[in-house]
Amino acid sequence: MPDTVGGAAKLLVVGAFGVGKTTLIGSVSEIRPLRTEEPMTVASVGVDSLEGIENKTTTTVALDFGRVTLGDTVLYLFGSPGQQRFWSLWDGLAQGAIGALVLVDLRRLDDSFAVLDQLDTTLLPYVVAINVFPDTQLYADDEVRQALALPEAVVLHCDARHRRSSVDALITLVSHALTCLDAAEARI
Repeated sequence: MPDTVGGAAKLLVVGAFGVGKTTLIGSVSEIRPLRTEEPMTVASVGVDSLEGIENKTTTTVALDFGRVTLGDTVLYLFGSPGQQRFWSLWDGLAQGAIGALVLVDLRRLDDSFAVLDQLDTTLLPYVVAINVFPDTQLYADDEVRQALALPEAVVLHCDARHRRSSVDALITLVSHALTCLDAAEARI
């Protein structure tokens, strides 16, 4: 690590199966990201829906990990598997995290509700990032907030394939998490 690094933060990258968590971490990580991708097998047939993501052939089975330095702060990124059978991992991954980036695929919005409910058990501040796939119909942020029943949520658009877009989403998350921390400290 460079001598200029003055701080570090742990962030979660969460979302439903196939929303782009592994892609986002890979697009920003300055180190070779740790990926626990495995080929999908016939055991997932009927369990993991490939509707809208028919070309997907792998799935994360433990976590993704990456690191990015922004200014004098290092962000450690932990991507969680999206399927419910892996949610027992979330408690451990959430420990020490300052916030979560929730990736959402508008083509499969219904998959996001269970993820948001699970995230609420962690009590982490979060930002909702709409991962813009090439065939995604665009909606205004307010429409997405309403559809997800999250009137106060920070919602933004992101293309997980592009470093700048993904970094901007992470910067928004860190800023939001710090605002939430300041507000909590003010109440004490």
